[in-house]
Amino acid sequence: MVKERARILVVGGGYVGMYTALRLQRKLKAELRRGEVDITVVTPDPYMTYQPFLPEAAAGSISPRHVVVPLRRVLDHCHVVVGEVTSIDHAVRTAAVTTLATAEEGRTAELLGYDELVLAPGSVSRALPIPGLAEYGIGFKTVEEAIGLRNHVIEQMDIASSTRDPAIRDAALTFVFVGGGYAGVEALGELEDMARYTARYYHNLRPEDMKWILVEATDRILPEVGPEMGRYTVTQLRRRNIQVLLDTRLESCADRVAVLSDGQRFPTRTVVWTAGVKPHPLIAATDLPRTDRGRLRCTAQLTVDGTEHAWAAGDAAAVPDVTAAEPGTETAPNAQHAVRQAKVLGDNIVHSLRGEPLQTYAHKYVGSVASLGLHKGVAQVYGHELKGYPAWFMHRLYHLSRVPTVNRKARVLAEWTLAGLFKREIVSLGSLEHPRAEFELAAGGNPPHSPSDDPKGSS
Repeated sequence: MVKERARILVVGGGYVGMYTALRLQRKLKAELRRGEVDITVVTPDPYMTYQPFLPEAAAGSISPRHVVVPLRRVLDHCHVVVGEVTSIDHAVRTAAVTTLATAEEGRTAELLGYDELVLAPGSVSRALPIPGLAEYGIGFKTVEEAIGLRNHVIEQMDIASSTRDPAIRDAALTFVFVGGGYAGVEALGELEDMARYTARYYHNLRPEDMKWILVEATDRILPEVGPEMGRYTVTQLRRRNIQVLLDTRLESCADRVAVLSDGQRFPTRTVVWTAGVKPHPLIAATDLPRTDRGRLRCTAQLTVDGTEHAWAAGDAAAVPDVTAAEPGTETAPNAQHAVRQAKVLGDNIVHSLRGEPLQTYAHKYVGSVASLGLHKGVAQVYGHELKGYPAWFMHRLYHLSRVPTVNRKARVLAEWTLAGLFKREIVSLGSLEHPRAEFELAAGGNPPHSPSDDPKGSS
């Protein structure tokens, strides 16, 4: 039995936020029914994005709707508030929340009280002060960015096919990806595969006309799969005429020209930034202890260190890795840990409410899998290395088992099956990003003032 009525506030609707709330509503079913517990989830989006499927969504292998999980359907015993937590004062147990309603009402924020706090806002892209990056860079962290990038790539092929200017054609067919981690390598592999297939439907484009470039500041890519698999990945990408530039940094992309630290210059209309993440800015707007890197300082029980009634996990939390041989090691900020931490976190909140001892989070990293395009991949699992089709098949099998809800599993499996029987979709729906532009023109509104406002284009 819960000792007293508890208001639980979960900040964030990602891996940790959704799975923690899901665990709580299952474990506290009786208490929720009796009104002894109240669970509120504040999230900027009404869905959880399964990020490992973003590259396949960008390539058109999976529908964007099946990459996300609707929170209101899954968390049917929780109060889901679509909004942003802007600051937290844990000393008085209040959070400042802004929603669409507060903006309409003319208020700056609404104060939300709580008894137990779960901080899981995740991370944001770590952008550097590189000239032109804010103006021309494209992120790859959300489903909107993934679909926007797909539309953008196909649109560049349309531009190249339509122009007679060799400079415009060359810039349109040059695609620069910055960052050799999972996001960058998988996005590059899937989109190059998709563009190579799409090129067969253009009478004056060949796959060899396109220039794909991967820029990585360190001396290796995909460090999670080990050095040997990393070298294999570099070899496979180069065999596909993809330039892999190691120990190289992007110094500027102003005026649509990518300038690299080795002196190379590439006129390009596409710079995809996947060079790391940083903790969500909300963490700095709390009175909770943080590490030098800006993450919440946590214990192995997933409590915020030295603070009562505050819990955290995921990208924004520095959780000790009790399975590591070297003291002071923290768990990696990835989905493998986040999902497992959410389970322990939910259980520990229940234990705390019931006056029971807490569990310690301990998970030894089992390995990683990565897709490099259709039927291509690398994997290192339990010390075993796989490459090519077996690794690609394991990648799909693993993520199919991990995507939340039976509904999503069935839909993704059905789409993969149909994709194997029929041809790829090569349609760009850039107009979705500006749905009212064409009607505004027809109704006598102002015409688009820049190419980015083109109702038929995304870039």
